[in-house]
Amino acid sequence: MRTLTTITFLLSSACAWAVDSPISGNVSANCSIYTTTPGEYGNPNPYTLSTAAASGGVDPIVRVDIGAANYYKTKFTYPNSFSSSPSGVTDNLTFTGSVTVSSVSVAGMSVYETNKVSVANTVTYDHTLAGSSWHKITSQVTYGSADNTAFPAGSYTALATISCIAK
Repeated sequence: MRTLTTITFLLSSACAWAVDSPISGNVSANCSIYTTTPGEYGNPNPYTLSTAAASGGVDPIVRVDIGAANYYKTKFTYPNSFSSSPSGVTDNLTFTGSVTVSSVSVAGMSVYETNKVSVANTVTYDHTLAGSSWHKITSQVTYGSADNTAFPAGSYTALATISCIAK
């Protein structure tokens, strides 16, 4: 009986050749994005929507907080279409816009505006310093081609997309 117990024990322990042991962890965000001033379109004439204050609009301001220097880039994509609009709006829309650094928490960040990379409606900033930077986004859209067609009445929404990208 003792021999049978020993053999049974050896055979049962020999079956466990591999074990998965999990190792987990969390990475805290070192790049955070906040809308500090929501944007709003003004309607200075029947065929234009604009975020410019002179047109009755509000330029959105976005704050980017960087916790670790030289590890992140941010991409700002200003609108080139509406995410929602009244029915009847055709494809004769012309969107323009820009992204600029409006304020910084560290004086050395002033080079961000000079060193930004712009391609189509996307602007990329390389965050080489830890701290906060505020970015102003402008957007304007005209309706119609040569005839400047009036916008239909209703609510219009366009989205600026901002993302942090690890280098």
